[in-house]
Amino acid sequence: MEYLKLLGILIIILGFVLHWDTTAVVVIAAIVTGIFSGMDIVTLLQTIGKSFVDNRMVSLFFLTLPMIGLVESYGLKDYAVQAIKRLKKMTAGRILNIYLLIRELTGIFGISLQGQVQFVRPLIAPMIAAAVEDQNNRKLSEAELDLVKGRSAAVDNMGNFFAQNLFVASGGVLLIASTMKSLGYKVNPVEIVINSIPVAIVTFVLVFAYNLYFDKKLQKGGIQ
Repeated sequence: MEYLKLLGILIIILGFVLHWDTTAVVVIAAIVTGIFSGMDIVTLLQTIGKSFVDNRMVSLFFLTLPMIGLVESYGLKDYAVQAIKRLKKMTAGRILNIYLLIRELTGIFGISLQGQVQFVRPLIAPMIAAAVEDQNNRKLSEAELDLVKGRSAAVDNMGNFFAQNLFVASGGVLLIASTMKSLGYKVNPVEIVINSIPVAIVTFVLVFAYNLYFDKKLQKGGIQ
């Protein structure tokens, strides 16, 4: 009978292999597992409900996806492109460096921009592409556009990854502190933040310099 408790795992595997509805598969697997574990229906429903409430913050991310699609359909991307074309002195490198600065400053205050979905795709990448096209007076090729998108995403990752531990109450800082404590090392979260500052500064300087180099390549038409 103990093996029957593992039927939930089998249901999930079959559900994904056969492309069944994901939500239905997970719920059915949970119910089957609960029943064969000896739970009555009331306790089972309470457990499922409590699990959903305790982890609801994880699913909030998906609410941003329709929001981004909606604002794009109403011209957010086009507006960003037009705004850059009006600012003749805003080169690709300068835009990337401004965004890098914003990314690191928001990290200091523990503000998460969720950059790839909310900023890079609908705003930053189109702005960079528009700036390059305006400088070179031509449309970018698919390869060049992919390179611009990749650079925009890379800057977002650099600013986010190396500045996320600048906030004393961030998840990364607390995880490091708790892990080190479990290993017998007394580490204060403030100490982690202080030691993360030089890393963030070095990252900013290096990425800043590379963005300027990247800008020069774009101006010379050196991206193929």
